[in-house]
Amino acid sequence: MTGEAERTSWEGPRPGLRLALVPLLLAMLPTSLGTTIVATSMPTIAGDLGGVEHLSWAVSAYALAAAASTPVWGRLGDMYGRKRWLMTAMAVFLTGSALSGLAGTMGQLIAARAVQGLGGGGVAVCVMAVIGELIPPRERGRYQGMISSVMVFSMIVGPLVGGTVTDNLGWRWAFWFNLPLGGLALALVARFVRVPSRRRQAHIDYVGALLLVLCITSLVLVLTWGGTHYAWGSGTILVLTAASAAALAGFVLAQSRTAEPVLPPHLFRSRNFTLMSVLSFTNGFVMYGAVFYLPLYQQAVNGASAVGSGLLLLPMLGSLVVVSQSSGRFLARTGNYRVLQVGGSAAMLAGALLLARVDTTTSRPTIELSMALLGAGMGSLGQNVVTVAQNSVDLQEVGVAAAAITLFRTLGNSVGVALMGTRFNHRVREVMAERTGGAAGLHQTRLDAKGMDRLTPAVRAGYEAAVAGGVRDAFVLASAAAALAFVTALLVRQVALRSVRGRRS
Repeated sequence: MTGEAERTSWEGPRPGLRLALVPLLLAMLPTSLGTTIVATSMPTIAGDLGGVEHLSWAVSAYALAAAASTPVWGRLGDMYGRKRWLMTAMAVFLTGSALSGLAGTMGQLIAARAVQGLGGGGVAVCVMAVIGELIPPRERGRYQGMISSVMVFSMIVGPLVGGTVTDNLGWRWAFWFNLPLGGLALALVARFVRVPSRRRQAHIDYVGALLLVLCITSLVLVLTWGGTHYAWGSGTILVLTAASAAALAGFVLAQSRTAEPVLPPHLFRSRNFTLMSVLSFTNGFVMYGAVFYLPLYQQAVNGASAVGSGLLLLPMLGSLVVVSQSSGRFLARTGNYRVLQVGGSAAMLAGALLLARVDTTTSRPTIELSMALLGAGMGSLGQNVVTVAQNSVDLQEVGVAAAAITLFRTLGNSVGVALMGTRFNHRVREVMAERTGGAAGLHQTRLDAKGMDRLTPAVRAGYEAAVAGGVRDAFVLASAAAALAFVTALLVRQVALRSVRGRRS
């Protein structure tokens, strides 16, 4: 927990803060857009490069690399200066983007996406750390709406840009699109962002980082393959489970024995920091389901186009932006984050529970209300969680705190991808077997509005019911995560936020 000496040693806000925020937000944009733009290009990529059975790894490689690298980036920024490592992370991300666009095989694409994920994870945590150093926690709420708007903008614009670019320029430009935008952001960060440089004699815990990578990768493989590619009791799943558990035990042991751990155990002595980690994980879990499965439901069940399904997310995204901005102003005025977290998690739970009841006859107003509640909940949590986490640690550790929160959010995404995807696919196969005797031919069909029109009426009706059932099951899991978030929020302690920016005395 931050000491009183540090709390009283903070200064007022720097001049030109808004000028510094513009390049920071612009730096976040390519990494936020990258996922949504590429998602719409994946069917085309699979057709061009082949290896469709490995296509999911082009997504997972990015998420795993980002998750595993975030603590390292945060520690490097704390030790050697956050601006320097932000620019390095941006350069790595752009290199991965260029290599992804040049890939000639699926294996090359997966490797390039891993490089892109290494940089993307660094950009996310370094931007949060720089903002944490420039803006005091009490004032940060005024700007959290701007940060959330970048993510919402990418959710809305990404699929539209991805489809347009892929159709007119080719899928490689879905990756190369990042280069001019990221290059501009890199130049603006170099010119306008000013944070104190530092250099401490220390070392990076590479053993801990490697163990973390092994633990996360093995866990995601277990959750992805268990019950689908391999039986839960198979040797492969048991070995992966043992490897993940052993790596986790080794990681915890390594963190307690090294002088500069990538994820310092003492951070979790702060009750609020630990609770923010849980909230970040659950928020990431639920957000994945909303962004991925709601457009799929709109396309398969309601017959919306890819572009139309993106626009149908506006009730959720609009409420997310409005609530994020209003909650930011409320936080800056009152400093009361606990009420926002309790109310936000309750709204998220209500929205997830409503979506866990969808079927092929659910009305659009009901879907829109559910999405609006879900968006309001996520908007009320959002950057609020990062603010409280950084307020719970010493100033010199705001980078590693941001890294930890980013790590848990990414882990929530990865676990959500695995659990919800496995459950969704199982439900689709189950319902298709009951309704049509199987899903033959569906794997060769692009199941957007045009693809659905090519199905026979019986197969289409069966698939609509299957998708609705799969989405319902996915949001049952999301409801469980949201319920955990609500219980967690109730346990949060209200602690005064630092009211001015500061440095160690």
